[in-house]
Amino acid sequence: MTILKTHCVLDRLQRVGKLSFILALWALNPAAQAGSPAQNVITTPHPLATAAGRQIIEAGGNAFDAAVAIASVLAVVEPYGSGLGGGGFFLLRTAGDTPQYRFLDARERAPLGIKPELYMRDGEIQADLSVDGALASAIPGQPAAMVKLSEQYGRLPIAASLEPAIRLARDGVEVDEHYRKWAGYRLEALRRDPGSARLFLSDGELPAQGRRIKYPELAASLQRLADHGRDGFYSGELARRLVDGVRKSGGAWTLEDLSDYQVVEREPLRWKLPHGGELISSPPPSAGGLVLVQSLGMLHSLPWRQAEPVQRAHYVVETLRRAYRDRGVLGDPDFVEMPLERLTTADYLQRQASSIDPERATPSSSLPPTEPWREGDHTTHFTVLDVQGNAVAATLSLNSMFGAAFTVPGTGILLNNEMDDFAIDVGGSNAYGLRGTAPNALAGGKRPISSMAPTFIESNQDFATFGTPGGSQIPSMILISLLAYLQGEPASSWVALPRYHHQYLPDLITHEPDAFSKAERDELQSLGHRLEQVATYGNQQSIHWNKLTGKIEGASDPRGMGTTEILPAQPAPTQQNPLR
Repeated sequence: MTILKTHCVLDRLQRVGKLSFILALWALNPAAQAGSPAQNVITTPHPLATAAGRQIIEAGGNAFDAAVAIASVLAVVEPYGSGLGGGGFFLLRTAGDTPQYRFLDARERAPLGIKPELYMRDGEIQADLSVDGALASAIPGQPAAMVKLSEQYGRLPIAASLEPAIRLARDGVEVDEHYRKWAGYRLEALRRDPGSARLFLSDGELPAQGRRIKYPELAASLQRLADHGRDGFYSGELARRLVDGVRKSGGAWTLEDLSDYQVVEREPLRWKLPHGGELISSPPPSAGGLVLVQSLGMLHSLPWRQAEPVQRAHYVVETLRRAYRDRGVLGDPDFVEMPLERLTTADYLQRQASSIDPERATPSSSLPPTEPWREGDHTTHFTVLDVQGNAVAATLSLNSMFGAAFTVPGTGILLNNEMDDFAIDVGGSNAYGLRGTAPNALAGGKRPISSMAPTFIESNQDFATFGTPGGSQIPSMILISLLAYLQGEPASSWVALPRYHHQYLPDLITHEPDAFSKAERDELQSLGHRLEQVATYGNQQSIHWNKLTGKIEGASDPRGMGTTEILPAQPAPTQQNPLR
């Protein structure tokens, strides 16, 4: 396939005359020669999650054990973004002479007995039924993914990896400004559910910053997972409580829905770069990986490297416009045949690129039509690399902030509202008044399409991870970071660059306040683009491992409160923990 022509790290080093020096350093660096990093690196969106990852690494765990600890702690400290009641995607790199990549699809599934009619009143789709409350919730996948990571890839028993989260849930977490901000967006929905109001609010109002909130019921649920593994959540007493609570509140879950849920281990979407590197990203039911491949493939035919800032933004926007248009043909690959090969061929991407006018915006209405779509915009992302070379990039979600704003009584588990990511009424409208698409139509047991896109790039010279929350804006954020990586910028730049976005429909560029100057906005408008300024968004976490120098860099988005820790190698356990 013909794709974006990158300049690999060697090319960049040769241009600045440092290649011989770097090769000499490499010859003296056993970790680089062995194909493994000299240090562990953890970057997460919350200091307590980073600390939990560090604790597990220092206890002899690997990247997969650390990922379990981080994901479970984020469920406690960021209840607005992810949790036991949600799901997500885990992109894995397993160390070896030839690294292997796996993609754990822990996306939520629709209950088996779900029907569009349940979301209708008097013959009309009711928007709130797929957004707030028990009927908005799909079957969670995050607990099953954490168990699979621990049992199949980790070193430590899951009880050890869940201990930091259990302790935090029991002892409590202080409310910070981010919690108050996101809870404010969902205040009315949280007030309507007695369980959520009791846990997340104070007398029906936002809790004061610094107030400590304790989650004893969530601690007990996490303990069941620690004691019984998968069965601690998907069968037994906790499963019965979940089903009873959901059904009493109007939802459609059954015990069979829980017992049938499985994490699906898929082949990642892989895309060869011309100088030996490779993009490894998320396959369907993620649409994010496809958007990245198509955008990079089209940019290969365009002179984006040499372009001035406005011209480059124009090229990026036009590729995103076309890539996002194709998103409408995707769905759950277990239900719908995916046309990935057709959508990623060199000829197809060349034709798409050739339709871009360098001096004029292409109206989205002039492109072959596809259906618009909508998804929640709040998730969380973290990434870990250990000294063996194992790595995890994970994007987790409840969909909207605080999900369905429904907490199952007696469990402390806040549920997702991923049912709103389906096209509930194909040919009509979904909860947002947008027309649905058949590939993403609601069906029992189906997973809704998503933009979450944990991503790696790897070559003989380096390894890099990318990912962020942000709903439909995720692929455009990652694309901007990838272009910075391809130009040799440091990871700290990837996560901090100003962001702009286009998703085919609505036909406009949304952008952060500092993405464009006034003159640049005027110039983009003169090309026919419509622009709309939005608040800052996203919370990227990235890692870069330079295999030639052994240098490790972790970067956490300055927009958030995330932290990075780089840790020395720890002695590996001589055998698996006997408690396993």
